[in-house]
Amino acid sequence: MSPKKSGKKTMPRTVRAAGDTVAPQGAQGLRRVAVTGAGTINALGHDVPSTLSAFREGRCGITALNFRDVDRLSIQIGAQVHDWRPEDYFNRQQILLYDKFTQFTLLAAKQAVAQSGLEFEGALGLRSGVILGTAGGGLNTWDENYRAVYEEGKNRVHPFVVPKLMNNAAASHTSIEFGLRGPSFTVATACASSNHAMGLAFQMVRSGAAQVMLTGGSEAMLCFGGVKAWEGLRVMSKDACRPFSANRNGMVQGEGAGVFVFEDYDHARARGADILAEVVGFAMSSDAQDIVMPSAQGAERAITGALHDAGLAPEQIGYINAHGTGTAANDKTECAAVAHAFGHHADRLMISSTKSMHGHLIGGTGAVELLACIMALRDGVIAPTIGYQEPDPECALDVVPNEARDAKVDAVLSNAFAFGGLNAVIALRRV
Repeated sequence: MSPKKSGKKTMPRTVRAAGDTVAPQGAQGLRRVAVTGAGTINALGHDVPSTLSAFREGRCGITALNFRDVDRLSIQIGAQVHDWRPEDYFNRQQILLYDKFTQFTLLAAKQAVAQSGLEFEGALGLRSGVILGTAGGGLNTWDENYRAVYEEGKNRVHPFVVPKLMNNAAASHTSIEFGLRGPSFTVATACASSNHAMGLAFQMVRSGAAQVMLTGGSEAMLCFGGVKAWEGLRVMSKDACRPFSANRNGMVQGEGAGVFVFEDYDHARARGADILAEVVGFAMSSDAQDIVMPSAQGAERAITGALHDAGLAPEQIGYINAHGTGTAANDKTECAAVAHAFGHHADRLMISSTKSMHGHLIGGTGAVELLACIMALRDGVIAPTIGYQEPDPECALDVVPNEARDAKVDAVLSNAFAFGGLNAVIALRRV
């Protein structure tokens, strides 16, 4: 993200209260929350600059899968991180202890912390923590060890199997790596895991429970067992991810991680940090309806809740990074939710699904997608929905088809809607 400094004075953020009364944020003792660092590894690139370049170019990271027994799968494509060499980043002992999802997390976290310029020594380490999202956790470790025990007949597994596969492994190792002694835990809410994690991190900094939080998510489900399990749902495409296109035929899995530094805004300004964006609102809801079929009403409540929490009117949102999985049910449900939440402004919104490029990272997907939101705010570039071929009357919104677009936006939303009917929406604003 290109550096941008502003000489403008920063005014207190306002919060829209019940009855549309507007009051200064400070009146409720809430802190502003800045994003001061970002890191990623995914199928589009091993860092943020390469990922943003792919977004601008509309480049697809979905390729033929390459791992053991892939020929036994009916789904043989995915957004896989190719040329991944853990020995380039970790020593032998660390590799024995880190599942792939932890490796991805630590790489992204180191990038984010390096960009932020923070050093977690003394009091700051005590006031900082980490909340990460994942759905599968150490699935590669599960897969390898089930194979060893059931297929190869081994009677013993490595002593580190449990600490390697547990869902909180990435969060714990991140706290150890940087000496973060504040709140540290993992959120597992399927496809909304990262957004839930980032929303909770935002709330902790805003409330004063922490001064800095590392947050985001990671996933590494692209192994034989992981893909075979998802095949059973019959929601996977065999050829491409085409969100919102009438001829879409399913989602495509991806892997990777995204990690951000959420920091008390005044603390960031006082130390002269380069602020990438401001997190201004978060809301979550539950459909309480069906374990796999989404509800437009549940999604709409999360969208309107995020707007209310941020004190933003619908007309102030210029772009939404959609959940946009490429499945028939999800895409039309999300479009209906956006149309209801935004009314006449829905026709003026830009909404795109970057899953068409980096795949669906399940628990890690919202973290990679937040990069597209920050790019829209900071660089004025809207990432496209690639693979779009045929208009769908049930998805009649501006989905930024196939090519990135230059547009100045002041506020954005990032949507995440998960199996189990769990919805999480984050609002950000340009600084």
